[in-house]
Order: sequence, then C-alpha cells, then structure tokens
Amino acid sequence: MKINLKSGIEQLLFGMKQNDVTAIYGKPDRNYKDEDDNVILVYNKLKMRLTFYQEEELRLGYIVASSPKLELFGNLIIDKPITSVKKELAAKGITKFTQEEFDTFENYFNEENWFILQTEFEEVVKFEIGAIINQKDEFDWKFGKK
Repeated sequence: MKINLKSGIEQLLFGMKQNDVTAIYGKPDRNYKDEDDNVILVYNKLKMRLTFYQEEELRLGYIVASSPKLELFGNLIIDKPITSVKKELAAKGITKFTQEEFDTFENYFNEENWFILQTEFEEVVKFEIGAIINQKDEFDWKFGKK
C-alpha cells in the first residue's frame, strides 16, 4: 500500500467523496460521525480510518493507517524501528519532525508533508496523513485534478 505524500494512500486521494471511496473499496466495516460531525469510514481489512470533513463538503481530508503493507518510498514502515524509518526518510530529504510524547506512545510530525509516524516502544505502529493546506489557507485537494 503505497503512501503518496501530500496526496493520500494507494488509490485514495484527498478530496474524494464517500461514494468515490466505496466504488473502489466497497462498503466500510464501520461508518460514524465524530464530535465535529465529520464522517468516519473504517476498513478493518485495510487497517484504515478515513475522515471526511463536514465543513469541506464531506471530502476525504485525513487518513489513519496501520497496515503492515504500508510503504513510504518503497520501504515498509509499520513495526520498524523509528530510527530506521527516519534514516530512510532523511535519504529523501525529510528530516524535520516535531516530537510529542504521551504514555508509551511518541508522535513524529512532519509539517511540510502533513504526516505523523506514531511509535510505541520505539517502533512505528501507526501512520497518519492529512490533506495539505496551500498558501491561500485552503485545502489542496488532489482528487479530480489533471
């Protein structure tokens, strides 16, 4: 499952609507709304949670994934030591991370590409990626662009 920085994961592109996603992946295992009325679709087999922003005409804006098949620049990242993943990313010019700790988890946030590597016990357990906000302070939707 290829991570496409600033765009999405595999066939998922930021800006898709729910029907675009279900046309590709079928009916989700769960479908609910969060406290902000955003729609969340959960796909157990893919190990992904997709957030469709209510204030953005229910466009896909955020993905949380933990599949062991996730690849970034051709390298698997889940269950790998964070030091190895950061070294692989540094080779691609991605070196800036804001680090946050809570309980046994640590988040490594890269603002330029709007993603988080979440670790527990120094291994990556989750990957989160969000749609990029452009210079005009608007979401840079990738779906439907040529």
